[in-house]
Amino acid sequence: MKKSLLTVLTLPLIFSMVAFASPTTQDNQATGALHQKSIDRIYKEVHHELVMLPFYGVFDNLAYKVDPDGTVTLLGQVVRPTTKSDAENVVKRIEGVEKVVNNIEVLPTSMNDDRIRRAAYRAIYGNDVLSQYQMRAVPPIHIIVNNGKITLEGVVARQMDKQIAGVQANGVQGAFSVTNNLVVEEQEKDNKKK
Repeated sequence: MKKSLLTVLTLPLIFSMVAFASPTTQDNQATGALHQKSIDRIYKEVHHELVMLPFYGVFDNLAYKVDPDGTVTLLGQVVRPTTKSDAENVVKRIEGVEKVVNNIEVLPTSMNDDRIRRAAYRAIYGNDVLSQYQMRAVPPIHIIVNNGKITLEGVVARQMDKQIAGVQANGVQGAFSVTNNLVVEEQEKDNKKK
């Protein structure tokens, strides 16, 4: 009698332990994959952390992508090597980030590039139409200069602003070429509606 009572009491306990130990398909749709809500949260937190970096500025361009396995890939160009390492360090600490791949390029030190950066900044943000963008903590038009070549990255409100920024950058003496990669918010909103 004692033996059968013990068996009756321990069997449910053993089955419940096995049930808790084995993952269910409901909880883990794909092993090692994050849910879309987690990916969206990581995107927001990575963006926030990168914008808050102490030396991140108008002459830097940081981009990133988040993979479903929790890997964050950092991209872009920076003037200071410390900005590259700081970006990696803050992203590593975000909950849900499993791995950080740091593909940020540190731009070479060049007095000529520094002169072109300053001239491009004055030409773009000194323009009456574009001066409104200068008032933000991190201005949205980023000026990347690498070996005399200017690349404009970031977001502007109107197509006209993108064109004016390109014209202003083309007027900088000593610049070999200008690539205008600015994204227009109006077009981006229209694309999301479609």
